[in-house]
This record gives sequence, C-alpha cells and structure tokens, in this order.
Amino acid sequence: MPLINKARTRTAAPGDTLTRLRIVLTVFFALDGFIFAGWVVRIPAIKNQTGASASTLGLALLGVSAGAVVTMMLTGRLCRRFGNHQVTVVCAVLLSLSVALPPLTHSALALGAVLLIFGSAYGGINVAFNSAAVDLVRALGRPIMPSFHAAFSLGGMVGAGLGALVAGVLSPTRHLLGLTAIGLLVTVFAGRTLLRIQPPPPPKTAPQSPSAPRRPRAHTRPLVITFGLIALCTAYGEGALADWSALHLEQDLDAAPGVAAVGYSCFALAMTIGRLTGTQLLERLGQTRTLVVGGTTAAVGMLFAALTPWLWAALAGFVITGLGLANLFPVAVERAGTLAGPDGVAIVSTLGYGGMLLGPPAIGFMADWFSLPVALTSVAVLAAVATLISLTVRPTGPAGQAPALPRDQ
Repeated sequence: MPLINKARTRTAAPGDTLTRLRIVLTVFFALDGFIFAGWVVRIPAIKNQTGASASTLGLALLGVSAGAVVTMMLTGRLCRRFGNHQVTVVCAVLLSLSVALPPLTHSALALGAVLLIFGSAYGGINVAFNSAAVDLVRALGRPIMPSFHAAFSLGGMVGAGLGALVAGVLSPTRHLLGLTAIGLLVTVFAGRTLLRIQPPPPPKTAPQSPSAPRRPRAHTRPLVITFGLIALCTAYGEGALADWSALHLEQDLDAAPGVAAVGYSCFALAMTIGRLTGTQLLERLGQTRTLVVGGTTAAVGMLFAALTPWLWAALAGFVITGLGLANLFPVAVERAGTLAGPDGVAIVSTLGYGGMLLGPPAIGFMADWFSLPVALTSVAVLAAVATLISLTVRPTGPAGQAPALPRDQ
C-alpha cells in the first residue's frame, strides 16, 4: 500500500507543477497589463509637467514603441540562452523600476529617453512570458493561451480604473512609485516560484526534439510570418479603436463626452470576455476555424460600428468587434511559438506591435482624406484580410501540436 501511495504522488506531481506554472504566468500577464495601464492614464499629467506640445509628446511616446520593437527580437535570443522564466523575472523587475522614471523628467527629450528603457522592458517581458506560455500550452495539450491574454486585459482594466481613482489624490510621481512597489513585491513572490519551476519538456508526440531550442527554419519561417501578419491585422484594430473610438462617437454620432468614452470600454470588456471563453471556443472549433470566425465577426462588427447612424448600434458594433478580435492575437502567438520557440514569438510580437503603432496614424491620415467613419472601415478590411490569411493554413491537430504547413509547401 505505501508503494502505491508513493506512485500516486509521483504521478500527480507533474500536473501540480504545471498548475502552479499556469497560475504564476497568469500573475505576470496581469501585472504587465496593470503597470502599463497605470502609466497610460498619467500621460496627460506628465505632458503638463514636461511642457511638451502634442506633437513633441507624440515623438517622446515613440520611445516606448522603439524600445519595445528593438528589444523583442533580442529577447528571443536571450530566452534561448538563459531561459524564458529567468528573462521574464528580470524584465518584470526592469518594468517595475522603469515605470517610476517618466514623472521624474522635465523635458520631452528626457521623457523619450526614459521611455526607451520602459519600452524595452515592456517588449522583453511580452516575448519572455508568451514563450513560457507556449511551452505550457504544448505540455498541457490544451489551447489555454487566450486565458493568459485575458489576464493581461483584466490587469489593464484594474490598472486604468485604479489610476483614474487616484489621479486627483496622488501626484504622478507617487502613483507610479506605488506601481513600482507593487510590481517589485509581486515579482519577488511570483518570481521565486517561477524560477523554481523547470520549463516543461515537449510531449513525446511533439514533432520537434526537446533537446535543442527551436529557431525558425527555412520551411517554417514563411508560416511564422503568416501568423505575424494575422497579429498585425488584429493589433491594428486595437490601436485604432483605443485612439479613435471616442472621437467617432462624439464627432459623428453627437454622443456626450462621457458616453463617447464608453465606446472603448465596451470594446475592451468584450475582448476580455472573448479571451476568458477562448479556450472553450478553440476546443470546439479548432485554431483555423477560430481565426476565420473571429476575423469575419470583427469585420462585420466594425463595418456596423463605423457606418451606422445610431449610437446604440455603434456601441453594439464595438462589442462585436471586440469579441471577434479577442483570440486572433493569442492564437497567432501560440502557433508561431510552437513552430519556432521564442524567436517565433518575437517575430509575431514585433509585427503585431507594429500594427498597433500603424493603426492610429493611418486612421488619422485617412480621416483627413475622406472621413473618420470611412477611415475606421480599414479596421474591418484588415480583419477580413486576417480571415483570408487564416484560410491559407490547414487545420491543425490536437492542441500542442505544430500546425501543418500550407498546402503548397
């Protein structure tokens, strides 16, 4: 009998370890969203502090983007050399420390310089914990990647809500120093657990060898880039709606400022709900159908939101768009990571982040040339493009297995 009990304990241990790993990675995803949203809500106050004009502030904010994009590709190599878990913890520390730097600046140039550091930490942790999540998805054999991105969204909603509450009470310096303290405290406790857990080995049925870190090969790189383009189309819509949804409701549909602000909240909440239910959707439909259904839904919803003359219908369109886009980015990241490890995650993250940067200015230019409702239909067009791209990938096997190559390869 004692031998039987010991055997049962040993059998249950790997499952317990994977559960702990899932919990601690979820904490890091939520922390990332929480810290980033806390910084975003203090941008107006920091703008006043630095005395920057709108255009100068825009240039300074590019520091976040530049730091993230450059670091994302480098982080893939660091993860292969030092490990996803180690890089996640280091980047979490850097992110927590660097978020306190912006309110200490008094010029746009200094702000841009510290935002390079903040953006580097932000880009690095996104590649590292997404790579760790890909390994866990493959080990569990379940498509749980959307749940991690739901944690990021929830963390962002909490961070933005808390920031709005304390904005009238705390200065940006005290608020962001508080975020540093919270970030470091969470990293100490969650990081100790993460560093104790060995990355899960690939299942024995996986097509790739567990012995060496994966890098994109000649025949997989086109497919990784394919998933990167899906991420780009998705993130384009996220960036565009974050900056232009409120203005569309206020300017084109005569909504009050308070009501106009609800538009993006509806979109963000719908994305969170979509990601919370993403695992069940993937298990029911599979990856390719989820991408196709999601892209189609987002295209229809965005056309509705952009072109309808009724406020309630536009809000409903934002909800539909959020539900459609919710799982496209997580699926693209997970598939690329399965194919090419951290380098695949880095490629998709870089393309996706590029799409998020491209969205707001592209909408602005098109709004000047045509009108804002017409410009917003570009979100629907790119969602449809993501759908068409998804159709070039054959349906995949069970969760955790690499997707098949397109038919012509």
